[in-house]
Amino acid sequence: MTRLAVATIVLITLLCTLSFAQDSTPKVQVFGGYSFLHADTGGLTDATLYNGLREPNNPFSIANNFNGWNAQAQYNTNRWFGIAADFGGRYGSPIVPGQRVILSGMPKGTGYSGLFGPVISFRGKSKVTPFIHALFGYDRINVSSSTITGRTGTVTTFDTTYTDAAVALGGGLDYRLTGHIGLRLVQLDEFYTTHNLNKYYDSVFHSTLFNNLRTNQRNVRISTGITVRF
Repeated sequence: MTRLAVATIVLITLLCTLSFAQDSTPKVQVFGGYSFLHADTGGLTDATLYNGLREPNNPFSIANNFNGWNAQAQYNTNRWFGIAADFGGRYGSPIVPGQRVILSGMPKGTGYSGLFGPVISFRGKSKVTPFIHALFGYDRINVSSSTITGRTGTVTTFDTTYTDAAVALGGGLDYRLTGHIGLRLVQLDEFYTTHNLNKYYDSVFHSTLFNNLRTNQRNVRISTGITVRF
């Protein structure tokens, strides 16, 4: 477990000491809202991309911040322990124009995940409920086919999809507004994926240019939104 996950668990454990009395426990709770993902590019940089593609004008830049959504359904067996199914999506091209460069035909990128695992909640008299979870499943990334034109010569990308194992370690804080409605103030996860980016980008560009990229990534995911309790 990395320092991010450890720090998250320590913070939530400290906050749970503020809870003393038992709070009503929902059997089922559903969360939905906004999600931000800071992606680990696996060592891919602007320089390695345009050198690999032999584009001397430095037209491209690597994007690693993506906006999307996160949804979760959780079944609680008691006031402490639950099981959650977590789904997420993110959008935005991983390859964007460089500074002061105008390009057209940038490829679209998407990512979808499905995770499942245990949740431990610290319920008490406070309206704030800290929780931690360990979620396991898959992450699917895709880049669409496109023809990039502009300052550079023509560069073609090919539709590519890879699905690999993923793990999310982290937790967050839920705030109870009413008996059934609440806010997820924050959910912070170390989102660990196992994509072989060498094969992935070789498929995107139909090349054999990428050899030194990492085959696992430590991403950071932050989510917030509405919770409904039943």
